[in-house]
Amino acid sequence: MALSQQKIREILLLLLYSYDFVQGDDEDAMALVMKELAVPKKYVLQAQEVRREIEAKLPLIDEKITRAATAYEFNRIPRIEQNILRLGVFELLYSPHIPGKVALAEAVRLTRKFASPEGATFVNAVLDAIYHSEGRDVAGALQQEQTS
Repeated sequence: MALSQQKIREILLLLLYSYDFVQGDDEDAMALVMKELAVPKKYVLQAQEVRREIEAKLPLIDEKITRAATAYEFNRIPRIEQNILRLGVFELLYSPHIPGKVALAEAVRLTRKFASPEGATFVNAVLDAIYHSEGRDVAGALQQEQTS
């Protein structure tokens, strides 16, 4: 039985978050997520591949978050919200098969589930600013990344 996209995002979020604490240890992070969400290893391995893609683009993603979150320094944003924002920005800019509104709604849902309602408002505002400033120009984002 296949997992829903929502559940896959939850796996991915927890992998991103766990790497803040167990950097470089894939097995520990995967075991933690499998235990926490009670999901088979094959789904965690799929999410792990996407996590690596996000990690490769982390400097660009974090820069966009920093520019959009003008009221907060990046390091003052709670780690779970940082990782939800990272996932949201990745989906907005590098996942053209995911509609922008879906990426925004899912980030808000994840924030409500794993952080707080107040955090959901913040995440929505930051991602909405990025969504409008980038205009979902995925080709432009990829081209800019390659020339940097």
